[in-house]
Amino acid sequence: MLSKNKIKELTQLHLKKYRDLQAVFIAEGNKLVSDLLLVFPCQTIVATEDWLLTNKPTATEIIVASESELKKISLQKTVQQVIAVFKQPNYTLDKKALSNSLSLALDDIQDPGNLGTILRIADWFGIEQVICSLHCANVYNPKTIQASMGAIARVKVFRVDLASFLQDIATKTPIYGTFLDGNTIYQETLTHHGIIVMGNEGNGISKELEKFIDKRLFIPHFPTDRLTSESLNVGAATAVICAEFRRRAL
Repeated sequence: MLSKNKIKELTQLHLKKYRDLQAVFIAEGNKLVSDLLLVFPCQTIVATEDWLLTNKPTATEIIVASESELKKISLQKTVQQVIAVFKQPNYTLDKKALSNSLSLALDDIQDPGNLGTILRIADWFGIEQVICSLHCANVYNPKTIQASMGAIARVKVFRVDLASFLQDIATKTPIYGTFLDGNTIYQETLTHHGIIVMGNEGNGISKELEKFIDKRLFIPHFPTDRLTSESLNVGAATAVICAEFRRRAL
């Protein structure tokens, strides 16, 4: 049974300051929690008796709860059978590894759902490192975690001063960026390694970062003379860009 104090403690984790204090994050749902249990130490599991009997998880604290109790700590519209609290990982960014792999750099992505979607896309295309600017949405926001659909277990996310980071690797690693005035991605030469910079939802890539971009990429619409949307959602654009890089590598 969930006590009032435990409900308060768990709902506080919806807020960044409390997650940071404890260095934890919260996840909901059978598939997501099951994926994360394979990778991250679990601090607390709150679940129905049926879920616990079926899954037999390992955690520091396990609490049996009814669906009505789970609803009190859930952020989802549909009540899930399990909610879990995991320890945040502490990764070290290996800059040398960047020269042999494809990575994403995100310039002030504001929407947690977009960030989670991008992590899911990175996971699908085998991109294991995502470097976020200091003003990106929080990777441990519950909306980011849910939208990542378990990708957070396989994609390492770093938070850095992106301008300093790009300046440091500019002479060693190709840096690509997406622009409305760029060269068509289907005609541009692409390498199997490098950094792909994706810009802010409303403003694109900042002027501060633009000077580090080696190749400016553009996703053309079809047919080119047809009136169409102003631009693609950043998640959709990331999927198209990553797909083309991987297609070239086949």
